[in-house]
Amino acid sequence: MQEIVTNPAQTQQWSFILQQLFAWVMAGLAWIVPFQTRVFGFVLQGQNFWRLAGIAVLLLLPAAVFVAGIWGTMVSLYTIPFRLGRSVTLLQSVALAWWDALRMVWFYWAGLARFLVVLVGWVWGLIKLSARLVVGTIKGAITSPLAVLDATSRRPGVPWPAFFLLIIWSAVEATIFTYTLRPTMSELLADLTGYEVNGFALILILWIFLAIIIAGSFACIQVLNEAIKERQTGNIIFMILVEIAVAMFEVLFLYRELVDAMTPWLAQQGIQLGVFGTIGLAFFGWVGVRGMTWFLFGRFGAPALIALLGRQALVVEGMAAHGSAPTMADYWKGPIAALKAEREWFRKEGRELFELASLPVLQVVAAGLNFLFVVFTGRGHFTLPFKSIDEVMSATHFPARASGEVARGEVRP
Repeated sequence: MQEIVTNPAQTQQWSFILQQLFAWVMAGLAWIVPFQTRVFGFVLQGQNFWRLAGIAVLLLLPAAVFVAGIWGTMVSLYTIPFRLGRSVTLLQSVALAWWDALRMVWFYWAGLARFLVVLVGWVWGLIKLSARLVVGTIKGAITSPLAVLDATSRRPGVPWPAFFLLIIWSAVEATIFTYTLRPTMSELLADLTGYEVNGFALILILWIFLAIIIAGSFACIQVLNEAIKERQTGNIIFMILVEIAVAMFEVLFLYRELVDAMTPWLAQQGIQLGVFGTIGLAFFGWVGVRGMTWFLFGRFGAPALIALLGRQALVVEGMAAHGSAPTMADYWKGPIAALKAEREWFRKEGRELFELASLPVLQVVAAGLNFLFVVFTGRGHFTLPFKSIDEVMSATHFPARASGEVARGEVRP
């Protein structure tokens, strides 16, 4: 076997060539490090936070793409001797990568301006929308009860406003007379029982008792009115006697106390009321109050109260002539539909705002990564610019190999 003899001079010569080649390569790349230090030092300097943040937003990504392009270009140029058959394609890919980088930097700045304009418009639209919702809510809160009352007044049915006014009036009148009768009833019960009655229990029981009596007086008037319409003589006489008894009870125990409260003032004016004068003035007050409340809401609310207590259907005059009651408009359907529409609008605008904020940044990052792909594969991976965020999501994987392409190491038959 022939023995291979190594020439020391030849070995030394190859070592010198490799050292010179390495020094040449490092000299071609070493200048990039201080250059990128100066670039990032300029970008990341500022006298205050807002100045630093503004310069960083405007120049940090473009500077990073510029530095990445320089690194990718220099390394790609040093790989030309190893790509003799594809050197033209490599240079084309480098040129296209720089073209995409310049375009994406410009699109980045234009995208920032567009994002700011859209953001200002979106915030202004949100403010107007909020103001419109507040105004609409206040307007609806004011007009909806009026619309409901208007709808109930235009069709036959239960007179709920009169019914509730009757209940409220009975409660208010019972409260007033409870305050008036409390001292008298407290003294009376103390004389009868021999000890002081609990004040809260007395007020509660007295208020319930008076509220029932006052509501019952309206019911008596209603029954008397119906008896007169139907010419039922027996019911008319009976209800007149009952109404006189109710009136005398309320006059003696309730309205007389109000007249007694005015007696000192009348005495100052030189008017002295006797028994009949006091009772007559109290009866006059009862008639005035009952007449006023009866013609205002009592004649409409008393039938509803009686029908409700008797679990009977309320028959309203003219209901057959009008036919079945129409369905009242759903006043909540409009606000709910508007809320759903605004929700869809917020989703759409939020996606658009996210896309406007993301695409400029992702396009600049993709332009910088294309230089890295050029170094290893000889061509850029991302096709720029991106048209939507869905295109960004679909561009994050390598395309599948063609069906006729044979994998490395696969043996063709």
